[in-house]
Amino acid sequence: MSIMGIDYGDKRIGVAITDELTGSAHPLKVIGNSLAIKEIKKLIAEYGNVEKLVIGMPYNLKDEVAFKAKQVLVWIEKLRAEISIPIVTWDERFSTSDAKDILIAADVSRKKRKEVIDKMAACIILQSYVDSRKGKISGEI
Repeated sequence: MSIMGIDYGDKRIGVAITDELTGSAHPLKVIGNSLAIKEIKKLIAEYGNVEKLVIGMPYNLKDEVAFKAKQVLVWIEKLRAEISIPIVTWDERFSTSDAKDILIAADVSRKKRKEVIDKMAACIILQSYVDSRKGKISGEI
């Protein structure tokens, strides 16, 4: 079974997925926000073995659900109405800046960074979630 990670954005949404054999996260795709739920449903069907979605939650530095996080929660409710697999949220603070740092260190051009940063952020969110679950038997914490 795989887990799909999502980095929600107003314009673009990054998607990542875990490899079934290694459990490591890999960047998958960037999709436009206007078609996001439809595209996510397609990806779930395409992969066929997605057991869970992990969606980045943009808490503020005080661990509060601020304006942006409330937008994400509204979007999650729309997504839940369309799919039947479990959805969990995961702290995404600094995931985009971490993705940017990785891409700069890899000498990726500014134009190319803009094209891939969202799926890299989704990958960072998903890998963080996967790493936190290692050694746990079942159920959410």
